[in-house]
Amino acid sequence: MNEPKRGRAVLKTAEVALRQRILLIILGAVLLGSLGCGYGLIGRTSNLPEDVTHLFVETLQNRTTRSRIELQLTQAIIDELVTRRRFTIVKSKAEADAVLSGALPSFNVRPVQFGPDGRATEYEITIRADMELVRTNPEEVLWGQTDYVFKGDYELELGENTVFAFEDATIEIVGRRFAQTLVIDLLEGF
Repeated sequence: MNEPKRGRAVLKTAEVALRQRILLIILGAVLLGSLGCGYGLIGRTSNLPEDVTHLFVETLQNRTTRSRIELQLTQAIIDELVTRRRFTIVKSKAEADAVLSGALPSFNVRPVQFGPDGRATEYEITIRADMELVRTNPEEVLWGQTDYVFKGDYELELGENTVFAFEDATIEIVGRRFAQTLVIDLLEGF
């Protein structure tokens, strides 16, 4: 009579061991799959060669009707590159491993939301840029993006001031966001 109970116990032990093996195989496959998935934290990875550490950033060419926008956006790009701590920004092409250059074909501001009095309360800024990062020696294009488009919205608090009173501060904020996305795209190759 002990034989059938003993046989069932051995069978249950074998089933448990088989289930554990299957679970371990599945867990191992999931772990292996997640290791090679290619995901990384935004801004923490780079597709640029490791020896590119010194960058010269040319002032963007302004092809828009907005004055000084090239200076504000160039400075925002430099500031963003400095925060990455991987690059040293240099003052001349001769000192650089690579040169980041570009042009601004358009900068548009359009109202997208209006208050009860018909005045705009929210605007959309669209920045278009043609950008290129070129290694200096040997000369080689490391990254390029023509017709790079950035869109950002901002709200305007209505008061006595006109839109123009908020323009510089708004362009600075939107410029920072433009620079962040541009540098992420540059580093990660999107």
